Amino acid sequence: MGSDGTALGIRVPSGAALEIPPDHRVIAAVIQWRGRIALFRRSRRPSHDSGLWHCITGFLEAGATPEQQALDELFEEAGLRVEDLQALYQGQDLVVTDGFGAPWLIHTFTALTTQRRLTINWEHDSYRWTDPRKAKRFSNRVSWLDSVLDATVRAPQQSRLLTTEPALRVEATASSK
Repeated sequence: MGSDGTALGIRVPSGAALEIPPDHRVIAAVIQWRGRIALFRRSRRPSHDSGLWHCITGFLEAGATPEQQALDELFEEAGLRVEDLQALYQGQDLVVTDGFGAPWLIHTFTALTTQRRLTINWEHDSYRWTDPRKAKRFSNRVSWLDSVLDATVRAPQQSRLLTTEPALRVEATASSK
């Protein structure tokens, strides 16, 4: 945590991720539509971050690749199917520390969608589309959100295109067998 109580996002040096416990590895996916990003407000039902704005997140499940987990979370939390995506970009992996000083590995993604209307699940009670430069206006956002936005939307030249929509269909079909 920084001196102001916020999480510090640090780019992950090669091999450093091996030191992070498996239950502290997550994905964070930023959904982008026509240059705007979707921010989601956590509902009261999850045990953490209630009422705070953030992006799509999820624990990296055993045996899943970060890309597979990102696609699963996009569907579960926002109702986005593979065919709703124009592209999926992988951003920089980050390490942030929580309030107890424990490190967390965050695999970051940007999902470009054709869908303005999202279907949120129980983890969120609302979402808003906003210009990425205006995300700081959401004063009650999670401390690590700015680091994720810096690693994805705000730094597209540092992101790696994983696949575009037709290839996603093939990959999803192959991985579901």
